[in-house]
Amino acid sequence: MDVADAGERIRPIIGDVRSEGAAAVLRWTEKLDGVRPPSLRVPVEMLQQAAEELDPDVRAALLESIDRARRVHADQRRTDTSTVVVTGGTVTERWIPVDRVGLYVPGGRAVYPSSVIMNVVPAQAAGVASLAVVSPPQRDFGGWPHPTILAACALLGVDEVYAVGGAQAVAMLAFGVDLPGGGVCEPVDLVTGPGNIYVTAAKRALQGVIGIDSEAGPTEVMILADDSASPVHVAADLISQAEHDVLAAAVLVTDSPDLAERVVAEAERQLATTKHVDRIREALAGTQSAIVLVDDLEAGLRVVDAYAAEHLEIQTRDAREWALRVRNAGAIFVGAFAPVSLGDYAAGSNHVLPTAGSARHSSGLSVQSFLRGVHIIEYDENALRDVAPHVVALSQAEDLPAHGEAIRTRFEDQV
Repeated sequence: MDVADAGERIRPIIGDVRSEGAAAVLRWTEKLDGVRPPSLRVPVEMLQQAAEELDPDVRAALLESIDRARRVHADQRRTDTSTVVVTGGTVTERWIPVDRVGLYVPGGRAVYPSSVIMNVVPAQAAGVASLAVVSPPQRDFGGWPHPTILAACALLGVDEVYAVGGAQAVAMLAFGVDLPGGGVCEPVDLVTGPGNIYVTAAKRALQGVIGIDSEAGPTEVMILADDSASPVHVAADLISQAEHDVLAAAVLVTDSPDLAERVVAEAERQLATTKHVDRIREALAGTQSAIVLVDDLEAGLRVVDAYAAEHLEIQTRDAREWALRVRNAGAIFVGAFAPVSLGDYAAGSNHVLPTAGSARHSSGLSVQSFLRGVHIIEYDENALRDVAPHVVALSQAEDLPAHGEAIRTRFEDQV
């Protein structure tokens, strides 16, 4: 199934939420997730309780991840710039945050409090005034999102959280709904965050009503390695991404047949003690995963740029030099001690990244995702008079004479 097929399936959901509001959100949630949340909005007291009951080690890890992400994203904030084009004529570019954002946090095979951090931190750094987090309700937790997700929201100071996932969550964010029992989920301007194929289809279907960050597909890791790489490290990193999903892609590109053989053997050894072995084996055996043998690293680099991986590891001699030559990748992890797992949780970088080759033209989530560049144009009379003949000439060339008249009328036909 592709996103277009999923789009047909979610079309009725979007239509129902648009016409029926919260009733449709709850009905589709119960039908698809097998659970009806006690209320759509999670009570603030439950967020605080989840934070208080959080395992101390997990709490410390989340706080460290938040701190590192805030340090990196704080440096991404752009400042306004003014350009004096001519005397009396300036153009200022202002960076204005989106007013309200919906942040999607997946639920399902795994729990993703890290995705809360990766969505919330750049939005807060950008200065977004209103944030709403949505995450699917869990049968094992009384119809609420996973408590670790709720705790992460509390640690980040987010108190507007909804127990809803899937296409119905995206539609709720796009259209807004009146909540049963009072209150409103106001419409958002932008929805960010990864989800399953139905979430992706809903984002595609509603783009224009809302802005979106990207259409996230299954996760990918590509590793460019030579004979200096450790087969233990390479195998572990391929397995770690295959753990996400049976559709996850794990690809090794190497000029070393010996490394390739040793990685295969090492992967088998590690799989013997891995928890999610069936899921991982299916992902590694899928057509999306492979070992690609190349003549040399130059050829490997061409493969890397053609593939445009979500996550790219460089495990070669002079790894940084090779990394700096890469053109297409969502994020690049350099050397033996910067595995993708680090970026997933605590590097300070963002793990919401382009997939399915879209790294050729798109970036991962950042502060810029939540900002809009707005030009402010200021010209005085003399500056406009000076350029007026050019504006008039171009308006005539484009057969838009009223454009020229809008200039002439200011100067009593002197132009």
